[in-house]
Amino acid sequence: MKKTISILMTALITSACSNDKAISGSKTNIAEVITQENPVQIDKNKNTIRERFSAPEGYTWMEEKPGSFGYFIENFKLKPYGSQIMKYDGTAIATQDLHEAVFDIDTGNKDLQQCADAAIRLRAEYLYKAQKYDEIQFHFTSGDLVSWNNYKNGIRTFVNGNSVRFRKAAGFDNSYQNFRKYLDLIFNYAGTISLNKETQPVLKTSALKTGDILITPGSPGHIVFISGVCKNKEGEKLFLLSEGFTPAQSIHTLSNPFEKNISPWYRLDVNSPETKTARYFFKPTNFRSF
Repeated sequence: MKKTISILMTALITSACSNDKAISGSKTNIAEVITQENPVQIDKNKNTIRERFSAPEGYTWMEEKPGSFGYFIENFKLKPYGSQIMKYDGTAIATQDLHEAVFDIDTGNKDLQQCADAAIRLRAEYLYKAQKYDEIQFHFTSGDLVSWNNYKNGIRTFVNGNSVRFRKAAGFDNSYQNFRKYLDLIFNYAGTISLNKETQPVLKTSALKTGDILITPGSPGHIVFISGVCKNKEGEKLFLLSEGFTPAQSIHTLSNPFEKNISPWYRLDVNSPETKTARYFFKPTNFRSF
């Protein structure tokens, strides 16, 4: 279980999502809204999002600048097609029919890397790979900022009731193994509320890009992140959505049970009062960018 800091008693376990057996926030019957078969071609032999999923007819993939966060996500290695979503304890979740891809990245062996943490994990991995170490820093839900630079130099956090203190308690270690320990610390004390505060709102649908997040901050709250974008000649965009979930489990790309004719792509609108995804309904719609 995640640890919490009592300074925010109303936001205990801020990364908690709903269980893996139901869609949250609505009782819409998915079977009622599936009307067509899926014409989107999926190349089951490819191992990145961009290669595996074709754009629907009339749409083309948008180009991401090499070295960008969006490029990193779209070209992140996937597990073989058909892989199950696995929990941190090595067991499969109950629902295996609402995803189309599983990211080839560990979940850890503790119930830490949940929904907000999945977005944090990929953002941190991108910055680490790009050697942008000064940018690897995240807030606890309490508001305290914890950076990788301080952690690798031996600065540790000590939580006592409402107080978070920092002092040097270890030697210098910039290994990836130590980086994973740093991330587990972040997963333990950060969540949807802190991530909502340290990201910027996206106010236009046309501005949405790969790597942006759709977030409900709270306890429970949830996050999905955009993992691909395509566009037609009229400028209309479609989006792929990916997520982690609670309990901690494989990061995965969602199918779209509401418009199966374009699944796994989604139509998104930043001004929509509600955005429905396969495993969670976001109300209100709240898109944000790192």
